[in-house]
Amino acid sequence: QVHLVESGGGLVLPGDSLRLSCAASGRTFSWLSMGWFRQAPGKEREFVAAHTWDTRTTYYADSVKGRFTISRDNAKNMLYLQMNNLKREDTAVYYCAAKTVAGPVTEKRFYTIWGQGTQVTVSS
Repeated sequence: QVHLVESGGGLVLPGDSLRLSCAASGRTFSWLSMGWFRQAPGKEREFVAAHTWDTRTTYYADSVKGRFTISRDNAKNMLYLQMNNLKREDTAVYYCAAKTVAGPVTEKRFYTIWGQGTQVTVSS
């Protein structure tokens, strides 16, 4: 079983950058496709980015494409989300998740292991 712990959130100004980290325990991390999701107050949890384990392909939501970059370091069991040019609408709790069920990487229902989340607030 994989256990996930996010870190790196905080309060930043519009236009600033942040890097979120997700530490994974367990030996199967390198065989899992991983994703970042976020949930703003009053809204559903939404897909942000994903990184597949086999083809190492990355996927992004249109709202973050060109600003966010997902990456992983399998040797360290780490997943990252580099967020640049942050906007107020990026404010949310960010979750990393492990995809353990076959299906599109953009759909949260195929991710069964979730971290506790880290708050990102973009405000002036």
